[in-house]
Amino acid sequence: MGRTNFGAKPLMLPQPVLIIGTYDENEVPNAMNAAWGITTDYKEITISLSEHKTTQNFMKRKAFTVSMATEEFMKACDYVGIVSANDVPDKFSKAGFHATKSEFVDAPLIDELPMALECRVKSFNDGILIGEIVNVSADESVISDGNVDPKKLRPIIFDPCNNAYWGFGNKAGNAFRDGAELK
Repeated sequence: MGRTNFGAKPLMLPQPVLIIGTYDENEVPNAMNAAWGITTDYKEITISLSEHKTTQNFMKRKAFTVSMATEEFMKACDYVGIVSANDVPDKFSKAGFHATKSEFVDAPLIDELPMALECRVKSFNDGILIGEIVNVSADESVISDGNVDPKKLRPIIFDPCNNAYWGFGNKAGNAFRDGAELK
């Protein structure tokens, strides 16, 4: 069995599709699609971003939300990634999104996306945003047994190999338990 070399590329699977929510200086909500993000500590998220209206917003407000993109709103989530708020100031509403102000940070929750991390900006240097996760909120419609249910949330992932979005798969095992059989 041979291997194919692709060179140095950001090919890591799966990649969550993150929708960053911010307010501008006039309280207008904005949303941006970002795929290069990961939780990097218990209460921390790190996202790689170039300069955008979103970066200007969170630097002024020192806050942002990160919603999980879902199958139901895949088109709207893709739209906010291909259109700039610098060119289309009302892209949030054109995507069909509605905002509710977070109780914890100065940023919007996207009503249509049922799960969000509510964050304060810790730093933004050399295109790397580090945020402190202040709260995680989820709509009751995606909760089962007191936890977020991925089957109900239906998050999408980004496939950078094929520029595609994929739905959530089936449970493959139990973390921190199934590997114990090999001890």
